[in-house]
Amino acid sequence: MKIAIAQLNPTIGDLAGNAQRILDAAVQAAAQGARLLLTTELSLCGYPPRDLLMQPEFLTTLANTLHQLARDLPPQVAVLVGTVVPNPDAARSGGKPLFNSTGLVQNGTVRCYFHKRLLPTYDVFDEDRYFEPGRDANWFLLNGLMEQPGDESVDASLPHVSSLKIGVTICEDLWNDEAFWGKRNYPNNPLEDLAAQGVDLIVNLSASPYSVGKQAIREDMLRHSAARCRVPILYANQVGGNDDLIFDGSSFGLNREGELVFRCREFETDLAVVEFDPAGDVQPGAIAPSIEDDNQEIWMALVLGVRDYVRKCGFKTAVLGLSGGIDSSLVAAIAAAAIGAENVLGILMPSPYSSDHSIQDALDLAKQLGIRTHTVPIQPMMAGFDEALAPLFAGTEFGVAEENLQSRIRGTLLMAVSNKFGQLLITTGNKSEMAVGYCTLYGDMNGGLGAIADVPKTRVYDLCRWLNAHSQASDITGLPAVSELIPPNVIAKPPSAELKPGQLDQDSLPSYDILDDILARFVEQHQSPSDIVAGGHDPNVVNLVVRLVTRAEFKRKQAPPGLKITDRAFGTGWRVPIANRWLPTSAAAPVTAPPEMPVV
Repeated sequence: MKIAIAQLNPTIGDLAGNAQRILDAAVQAAAQGARLLLTTELSLCGYPPRDLLMQPEFLTTLANTLHQLARDLPPQVAVLVGTVVPNPDAARSGGKPLFNSTGLVQNGTVRCYFHKRLLPTYDVFDEDRYFEPGRDANWFLLNGLMEQPGDESVDASLPHVSSLKIGVTICEDLWNDEAFWGKRNYPNNPLEDLAAQGVDLIVNLSASPYSVGKQAIREDMLRHSAARCRVPILYANQVGGNDDLIFDGSSFGLNREGELVFRCREFETDLAVVEFDPAGDVQPGAIAPSIEDDNQEIWMALVLGVRDYVRKCGFKTAVLGLSGGIDSSLVAAIAAAAIGAENVLGILMPSPYSSDHSIQDALDLAKQLGIRTHTVPIQPMMAGFDEALAPLFAGTEFGVAEENLQSRIRGTLLMAVSNKFGQLLITTGNKSEMAVGYCTLYGDMNGGLGAIADVPKTRVYDLCRWLNAHSQASDITGLPAVSELIPPNVIAKPPSAELKPGQLDQDSLPSYDILDDILARFVEQHQSPSDIVAGGHDPNVVNLVVRLVTRAEFKRKQAPPGLKITDRAFGTGWRVPIANRWLPTSAAAPVTAPPEMPVV
């Protein structure tokens, strides 16, 4: 019996378009003789739909679309479609109004529904807000032969599987194996329940967001589970970008020994067809190579995230500020690879403090990438602001307010270009800057998407070096083959905002290798200041960084969505109050930020 896995890239709320994607996959699967097609979690509405689920019309249209899709699907293939269904007992029991479900569509009708049992409510997940957990172990019987009389596509002389008992799980349902994790986060384990039911195969419809190295964890976990329960597992994962989340696909299958038998491509839509043999196991199929290099993996994720954000939000072109610095250089390269160099405009906005080499570096980068540029000197506007504010600022010294005016002038110019030509403004700030507030509200934070908002500064350098090391490999980078994509001087020079003569980032911040390690420990690993100090860091520096992170919360709340690539990003899953007096303590005496540190 052949089973197909559709690795889909749905657009949230595009019900008709998502139904067409499922239909196209089903037609392809049927042409290859598949009896069952797996789609991904909430494949019909897209994941995560969030508060669209509170709109009655959305739910009604979703149900109607599913039933129309059932009538349109090829009758010879059963399809598991991710959808949402009402909870009929919600009013009586006080439960949540909906189920996160999978509909089994067969012969023109929705035969039954299976409900997700484990509902994640952590980090970017908030499923308990909407859904009631399913209570039953989900399985169904699938006949191996086509059910249509006179169907000649099946050779009766060949051995076949008469029927399969297939267990159905949805994403988190497979993430509670106590034997693998050493703990149990939910009271029940759907995988063990299905194994006890004697299923022949477990399938999983998933929408598991990307983070660096996550695919290796998925495969290790399910390899362990398949071998322990002696049940083959087929895992279908969503692909594509939806707002700040990126889904990598990487769907795969394991036999009952826990051996990998197929893997779909990463960061691309795909369709895989595998054979379930009469001996009761999944036969080997095509195994797409895994990406072993973290930099390549992150690059592909960011390119996909930008491409889908632009496309799904209805933009065709993008604009960004080109400073000649490493952050804007990387973002320009990502944008060019994502939507085509011809669709990217870089704006140079030199001030009296901009160095000649920064301007030239920006122009050299644009030439290597093939993007268009335009230059708007901001000195006249700086003079106008100085003159307008002179009476109010009289008797004060030049400081952060005047420095940040330059950034705000640039932000205003970029937004004007965005408004005039309908271009998406992509911000260029990195995670290190967002963490400590080394960014300017209504200035360099302006924009519709933060392409590298979850990329630490040290990783920005790694990615640029990786790009140059692969600058001849257009098939890997998606960019023109040149000697060096990022001008060497961009990587070599000390980072600077160039808001005053001789300014360097390290005048206000620890060196980025130290800063990023402290931030990783504090933000991502949840270490206390004392733990970080015990890890070898200067107590005074640790205390400074923690204070900067804490007081920058109001900026992060006003930032554009930023693509998530780590386990802990400043986005959907970051829920820290702004008006907040809590400050983690350390052994160090209180310190204050140096005066050069921008406040707003």
